[in-house]
Order: sequence, then C-alpha cells, then structure tokens
Amino acid sequence: MSTFRSLATYNYRLWAGGALVSNIGTWMQRTAQDWLVLTQLTDHNATAVGIVMALQFGPQVLLLPLTGFAADHFDRRKLLIATQSAMGLLALSLGLLTVTGLVQLWQVYIFAFMLGCVAAFDAPARQTFVSDLVSESTLANAVALNSTSFNAARMVGPAVAGLLISAVGTGWVFLLNALSYIAVLASLKLLRVHELHPNVRAARSRGGLAEGFRYVLQRPDLRALMVMIFLIGTFGLNFPIFISTMAVGVFHAGAHEYGLLSSTMAIGSVTGALLAARRERPRLAMALAGAGVFGLGLSVAALMPNAALFGLCLIAVGMAAQTFNVTINSTVQLTTEPAMRGRVMAILLALALGGTPIGAPIAGWIADTFGPRWALGLGAAAGFAALAVGLHYLVKYRGLRLSMVAGRPRLELPLPVAPVQVVMPAPARPAAAE
Repeated sequence: MSTFRSLATYNYRLWAGGALVSNIGTWMQRTAQDWLVLTQLTDHNATAVGIVMALQFGPQVLLLPLTGFAADHFDRRKLLIATQSAMGLLALSLGLLTVTGLVQLWQVYIFAFMLGCVAAFDAPARQTFVSDLVSESTLANAVALNSTSFNAARMVGPAVAGLLISAVGTGWVFLLNALSYIAVLASLKLLRVHELHPNVRAARSRGGLAEGFRYVLQRPDLRALMVMIFLIGTFGLNFPIFISTMAVGVFHAGAHEYGLLSSTMAIGSVTGALLAARRERPRLAMALAGAGVFGLGLSVAALMPNAALFGLCLIAVGMAAQTFNVTINSTVQLTTEPAMRGRVMAILLALALGGTPIGAPIAGWIADTFGPRWALGLGAAAGFAALAVGLHYLVKYRGLRLSMVAGRPRLELPLPVAPVQVVMPAPARPAAAE
C-alpha cells in the first residue's frame, strides 16, 4: 500500500500543496509570537506565553456549540475560504503593528483571542474537509498525510522564523505568514468542485451539539479516546512553553537555536505521520504506545544537560505525539457516522486544544516557579495518565488480560474491535433547505 496514495487524487494534491505553504507560515508566526512575548514584551515571563496560548486555544471550547454545527451544515470549502482569509488579515495587522514598533502585550493577547475564534471554526471544517476530497477507502491515509504536511512545515517554519527574527525582526515573520495564506486560498478556488465527495449533511434541528455529546457518551471507545487526547492536549502539548523556556532559561540560547529546537522535534513528528500513513487502518495499540513513549520521552528530555541531547529527545517525543494524534484522529473519523462527523470532530478538537487555557498557564507557572525541567515533568505525567486510560478501556470493554505462557508474561485481547452502532433520534422537524 503506497504511503502517498491520496496524492493520486487531483483535489487532494492541490489542497495539500496550498496547505503546506500556509502551514509553514503558521509555524513561523507561532515561533515569532512566542519569542516576541518571551523576550521583547516581557522579561522571560513564561506565564505570559501561557496566557497567549490560553487565549488562542480557549475559543475551541467557548464556541463549540457553533463550530461543530458549521462543519456539519455549511459548505466546508466556502467556510474555509472565509476562515483562511480572516486569519491572513489578522496576521497582516499584527505584522504591521510589530514592524512599526507599536505592538504591546495586551494587543498580542487580543490578536491571539481573535485568531482563536476564527481557528475554532476553521479546525473542524479543515479536518472533516479531507473526507470531501478523497474516498472513504483512502481517508485514513489522507488524514495521516495532512498531519505529515503540518509537521513538515513544523520542521521548516520555526527554523526559518529563527533566522528571520535574528536578521530582520519578528514583525516581518508575521507579514510573510499573511502572504502564505494566498497559497491555500488559491488551492480552494481551483478545486474541481464536481469531483468532491460531499458527505450526508446533518439535519437542521435543535440540540445538534447535544446529539454529538450523546453520540460520544454512548461509545465507550470514543469516550476513552476523548479523555486520552484531553490529557495530552491540555498538559502535554505545551511545547511553545517547554522549548522556549528550556532554550532561554536552561541552555541560554538565542532565537536561532530556539527555532532549530522546534524544528528538531518536527523531524520526529513527520516520521510518525509518515509511518501512520503506511497503515491501512489505525490501531488503538499505536495510540497507547504513542502515549507511553511520549511520557517517557519527556521524562528523559527533562534530564538532558545540553541543547543537543535535548533536541534528540524531542525527535522521539515528536514521533510519539504524532503517532498518538494521527491514530486518534483517524479512528474517530473512520468510526463516526458521516452526518455526525463534524460535531464529533469539533468535540475532539475542543478537548485537544480547548484544554490549553487550563494547561498552558499551569505549565508556565511551573516553569517560572520551579524551573522548565519541572514543566516537562507535567507533560510526561499527562502521557502516562493517557496510557492508563487506554489500558482501562481495553481491560473493561475488550477483555485485555495478562497471562503467563511458557513462563513468560503475555497480553491477550480476546474481543475484536467492533464499532458501536448508535441510533440517533429522528429530528423534531424536517431539514431546512440548503
């Protein structure tokens, strides 16, 4: 089975090309924004970076009743054109403020919140739009390649941002990110609309989000996956804080070294995504392995004496994190009814990113109070906790047992995977015309 089989589809190939350019710009801006707050607008205040992250990802939860509805009921291509245009304008505005020397910390807070509001609509639409571009048989591969693109950009973006910050300053990084949105907007405009695979639209009825929650609550497998991704997303994926504070506070590095460390982690992320793309279908065991290695990798990284060894640990952490994320994303999309997919993915993304307002300030406070190495310990604990949740699900619902065979311990999983069929109640009234 070809790792890149989804690229044989014209629409997906076009979308992937535009998204890659835009993703590079996004990672450039994230790196520059964290550096701006940490070194220019504050005196190495990790808590301020945590507040920026909280404001940027908090709207995933605040707007959840609307974002899942939008992804399931509206034309996703048109919705993405609107969200991508808005994010480009926000990057342009922040860039102009920074280049002219007028930017202040409170302004960064406001821009982070506005970007988060737009991204809350963009993320579930973008995740589920993949199912419009490819057939169901190649959906898992397309999801994995999307993740590969995002993390390939993560390799390039921070390193380029570090060089540009040192050469011309953070403001120009924001402006270049604004320019990068032209690529993804062009790809959306040039798609062959007649070749899309639109899924069944959900009926317009009251309580649409409540139906999404009921659907998840009736699925033990989805409940376990949601809790796992909440733990790691909230307390483990605070890498802007982990890497920036380790680079500045422990290794006394500059912007260039910080960018390289962020890119180093992405090497592992790309590797993990490509390995996931080779698998025909996701397996829960890979998510559990990813959570365990994630926790172990961060534990070892916290003990590293220099930036080079820390960077090597980040490769393993990136691979584990990506294996975990892609497996859960693919599993949820493939086992969820098409008409519910947008709302379920909105819930998943809200749990993965919306917990940042809780976890990021805590991680920043720990880094400021006890040191960056202890903040990494928080992320490690999240990985081990997610592993425990996954094992509990396998023991309770899949009959996982530890037995001795010829004097050796062996794990047995007698019950096969069988997606639960959930019958949703009929809508109270006919669907409105699109």
